[in-house]
Amino acid sequence: MAGLESMIVEDKQQSQKSVDREKTCPLLLRVFCSTGRHHSSNEFNHGNVPSNELQIYTWMDATLRELTTLVKDVNPETRRKGTYFDFAIVYADRGPNYRMREIGVTCSGQKGADDTKTLAHAKFTIGDYLDINITPPNRLPPRGGRPRPY
Repeated sequence: MAGLESMIVEDKQQSQKSVDREKTCPLLLRVFCSTGRHHSSNEFNHGNVPSNELQIYTWMDATLRELTTLVKDVNPETRRKGTYFDFAIVYADRGPNYRMREIGVTCSGQKGADDTKTLAHAKFTIGDYLDINITPPNRLPPRGGRPRPY
């Protein structure tokens, strides 16, 4: 058994470094909100985007809870307790086509497991879009279900 080696590999979690927001230039996050459903990924194909764009300057360490607050600031009807925000990243696939990947859910007035998820944790890439399905409290929650309490 000559030449047999043992190797121990440590699985280290990549610690997310906090961004110094005083020294780091923010990125432009292009956000598209709709009520009751996500936009179709086809609406982003061939250089098109839905008409209801919200532009936010933020950083990669922005949390879903922080983004929820920013959307609520400009959209008064989303401020009601129990309103769900289902986040998805829209990214270029091949050629002119786009795909969508859900990344988390937050709820106004409730703590949830996805509240502290950052854009970096969700593998957001500068140039991607963010699509938010907003579900008012009088409707069923998004497919991902209700946020889990801490």
